[in-house]
Amino acid sequence: MGIRALGAADESGARRAEPGARGSHGPLPPAPPMASPLEDPVLIRPFRGHTAAVTGVAFDANSAGMVTCSADRLLILWKLNTQCGAYRFSGHAEAVTSVEFSPDGQVLASASHDHTVRLWIPCIHGESSVLKGHTASVRSVSFSHDGCSVVSASNDKLIKIWSVCYQRLLFTLFQHTGWVRCAKFSPDGRIIASCGEDKSINIWDTRNKICVNSFSDYEEFPTFVAFNPSGTCIASAGSNSTVKLWDIRTNKLLQLFKVHRAGVNCISFHPSGNYLITASSDGTLKILDLLGERLIYTLHGHKGPVLCVAFSKGGENFASGGVDAQVLLWKTNFSTLNYEEVLKHNFRRTRVDDSPHLLDVYTRSSHFHDEKRKSVEVNPTFDVPDTQTPDPVIIDIRTSSYISTPDVGRSEELQSPSASFSAISSKSKAESESGSAVHSVGQHRGIPSSVDCALDHIVGQLEMLTLTISVLEQRLTCTEDKLKKCIRDQQKMLLKGKRN
Repeated sequence: MGIRALGAADESGARRAEPGARGSHGPLPPAPPMASPLEDPVLIRPFRGHTAAVTGVAFDANSAGMVTCSADRLLILWKLNTQCGAYRFSGHAEAVTSVEFSPDGQVLASASHDHTVRLWIPCIHGESSVLKGHTASVRSVSFSHDGCSVVSASNDKLIKIWSVCYQRLLFTLFQHTGWVRCAKFSPDGRIIASCGEDKSINIWDTRNKICVNSFSDYEEFPTFVAFNPSGTCIASAGSNSTVKLWDIRTNKLLQLFKVHRAGVNCISFHPSGNYLITASSDGTLKILDLLGERLIYTLHGHKGPVLCVAFSKGGENFASGGVDAQVLLWKTNFSTLNYEEVLKHNFRRTRVDDSPHLLDVYTRSSHFHDEKRKSVEVNPTFDVPDTQTPDPVIIDIRTSSYISTPDVGRSEELQSPSASFSAISSKSKAESESGSAVHSVGQHRGIPSSVDCALDHIVGQLEMLTLTISVLEQRLTCTEDKLKKCIRDQQKMLLKGKRN
């Protein structure tokens, strides 16, 4: 690698201080021994199987596998053991935009431009259930901490929460006035954070089903939100190339980073909460040290914009996907050591006026971290252990599915969502073995397909009416506020006139 990692000599040739060495300011105290040097992130291997941009990536509960989704309308379940094959699931009619594992790893959720959310059993039988209710492209999906619910965000400006077991709509949140790009559950499931092209980030109370707070100081719109592991902060990615960290307890902006040259598409917290990784349209990934408020690594490897990134559950690996249709699996390496301690040892100098090292802590402003900050460059083109591993054999899975329509009447609490969903899907498997590959909700309920299509159309129209009424209510509220302001101004003018 062209740039040395921590623990190496300065590029200027300056030596590190050794125990007992004398400089211009006297001897330095001996440094305590370090367990091992800090290692850079390393590309483990690329995965190729998609034929279009990779739009989402997620790891399973034990980090033994990962799932990716793509604009090619497919999902691929990869086993990280190179000897195993991969499974490719089809079912969506248009590009898949987001994918996520349930906390127990037994269910997958995916979102698509075909206006649907799908729940999948990630096995060779490929059963899935289709959740219909949105009237425009669905941009993101996220499971609650117990796996009982899924939240979806859509271009219809709505956020919907679904029951996993019963595959039913539980309730809808509406306040965004633009396309909703992302919605995520907090780690305890009590809060949802969402962001949209109306340039706002909304915080929702899932119990009362109301928006309790909103941040809106973006020059451009936020594209992605994520909770830190403790649930006290959210990070947001911006189309204007910024990354912001907010404290949702005090409603304050804690940190602002501007380290990319193009929009940021995705972010992911390390399980420790100390690091944040970003994926950008400038073709790079960047790792931010949140404790030190600084950029530490810039990773190259994708040819073109990087659209998604995610840490594994244990933080030992992370994966990224991009427009180049590649999935890159990386080894974290830095997660096992205290980065602050490493910096403390490596910044010892024989003289205080030595030329600055590449990784020195730069003067920190209150919030802003601009793109001039330097970082360790990791480019697998020059330093990669394995680029010749053959791609795994991909098995195409023929999907059988149920279509579920919105139903807000069933909101029971569920103890085992994956088990209940598996029981429902097993019916689909049994029927598919008897000769039917795709099932409609009308066939399942004994309703003629023409009646079922009419019901779907009515549901869509009702959703549109609900959206229209909510917009009218917002406009009416705005008009009332302006009218009240005008009346107050007139009263003030009359009082002033009487005094004169």
